[in-house]
Amino acid sequence: MKGFFRLLARFVPPYKHYLVLNVLFNILTAFLTLFSFALIIPILEMLFGLNTQTYAFMPWGSGKIDAVITNNFYYYVQCIIERYGQSTALACIALALVVMTGLKTGCAYMSAFFMIPIRTGVVRDIRNQIYNKIVSLPIGFFSNERKGDVMARMSGDVTEVENSIMSSLDMMFKNPIMIIACLTMMIFLSWQLTAFVLVLLPLAGLLMGQVGKRLKRVSLEGQTQWGVLLSNIEETIGGLRIVKAFNAEKKVSRRFVGENEKYRSIVTRMSRRYELAHPMSEFLGTATIAIVLWFGGTLILGGHSSITAPKFIYYMVIFYSIINPAKDLSKASYAIQRGMASMQRIDRILNAENTITDPETPTALPALKQGIAYNNVRFKYSDAWVIDDVSLDIPRGKTVALVGQSGSGKTTIADLLPRFYDVQEGSITIDGIDIRNVRIADLRSLMGNVNQDAILFNDSFYNNITFGVENATREEVEEAARIANAYDFIMASEDGFDTNIGDRGCKLSGGQRQRISIARAILKNPPILILDEATSALDTESEHLVQEALNNLMKGRTTLVIAHRLSTIKNADNIIVMQDGRIVEQGTHDELMANEGTYKHLVDMQTF
Repeated sequence: MKGFFRLLARFVPPYKHYLVLNVLFNILTAFLTLFSFALIIPILEMLFGLNTQTYAFMPWGSGKIDAVITNNFYYYVQCIIERYGQSTALACIALALVVMTGLKTGCAYMSAFFMIPIRTGVVRDIRNQIYNKIVSLPIGFFSNERKGDVMARMSGDVTEVENSIMSSLDMMFKNPIMIIACLTMMIFLSWQLTAFVLVLLPLAGLLMGQVGKRLKRVSLEGQTQWGVLLSNIEETIGGLRIVKAFNAEKKVSRRFVGENEKYRSIVTRMSRRYELAHPMSEFLGTATIAIVLWFGGTLILGGHSSITAPKFIYYMVIFYSIINPAKDLSKASYAIQRGMASMQRIDRILNAENTITDPETPTALPALKQGIAYNNVRFKYSDAWVIDDVSLDIPRGKTVALVGQSGSGKTTIADLLPRFYDVQEGSITIDGIDIRNVRIADLRSLMGNVNQDAILFNDSFYNNITFGVENATREEVEEAARIANAYDFIMASEDGFDTNIGDRGCKLSGGQRQRISIARAILKNPPILILDEATSALDTESEHLVQEALNNLMKGRTTLVIAHRLSTIKNADNIIVMQDGRIVEQGTHDELMANEGTYKHLVDMQTF
């Protein structure tokens, strides 16, 4: 339960005013419950002749407040019986019981009314924190995580927290108040009998607690396996074209069926343990009542108890009113154990270290004047160096192209510039300022990216082009689309720029998707361009048109181009040839062809 209260301390403080109101109405509910049951005593004692004492009115404040209240209550009941008869007195007490029960249920509703904003607000805050954390974490974090598992933590685990922990909040704050109030009254009625009860209740609680601990462990296994299952689904949908092309439907089905059966087995064990909570608590509660009934009845029958028979019945009614809150409390503790297992998985994201952070005292980054420099840069993802002692200058307004075999480190070089990853050795500077000393937002605001895989969103053409650009006018968006050779097919669509392009642009061809991403970079109008195979998905005609537009766009800008199709970078100011994370050649196209080295070999292979 320590983890539960730490969770409350993290998320509940913004809603403390709702919590105060909830506790207040819970106290009123407990108070009204006790005193509505107290009406049973005069019914038993006076209406059935168990109490023959004659009462006289005591002035208020003439003695102990509880004695005065009790005496005067009996006095008024006695007066009603004498004047109107027992039937009328019974009707008056029944009416009072109905009124007090109405007030009690009203207070119970108000306590739940003020708990609902806490439940919904905390779950909303958890979702917001997870999403913001995911957005802020470096790309390297997701290299070691399954996307499906991350989605499971945002969906299934948060839902489990909502269904178990948050739905238990009301019980956790209401039931202890009821139990404490009832125990207080029980001690007031008979401390000897209550001492006996307090020995029995912890024993029952200890038995139920053991089941709860095991439930948390099984629940953690279940949520982890659910993440595996979601990852399996996500990979299958993403690779469905390959699955069908290789006739691998049965293979992926067998894998999914196996993982699904494993999840079913875990959920079966978890559900059986959870369903054990109610019958176990009911059995232990009934056994406890039976023991107390026997023990208290024996004391009264033997004349060894200070409590009278009517008060003992009231005592048993109060004690019975503890059983349901105690059972709910045990069920809540089971649910909380399940929820805390999900919260552990959520905290793996919330507590993940973000290694790409802003400096404490950032340096102002002026407009690009000199250029970009890679100074003895080394970088590795795991053990082997992917970039090994690379030094490179990209002067302002020049175009530098990176070429080489796949896996030679070209994309990694580009990813280090906007700090998607941080260098392990050496430095990258802009106008002599280390990029680790400036704010990430300021650094990335200088850059526009067009990736090999066009990353688009399930939204309209307009919103995809203006993504990340504030206050763009319609005319600017249309001009960017024209430059990217995208205007014609956009206007030919059903709703023009307002047409939805589907999930990841699935309604578009590969070339169309790439031209939308190029239009997005054009609209941003950055001083630094990073083009990672920007024309690779275009047909020959579109490539010519877009390459011409890009050449016009790159004039006067600092551009880093990654290219496999070497014909697209013949006019680059400097061509960097990479191999195994090192620079093996650099120069213009003509210079490198004259050297008859690695670059000429690559050109000859493509020409062939």
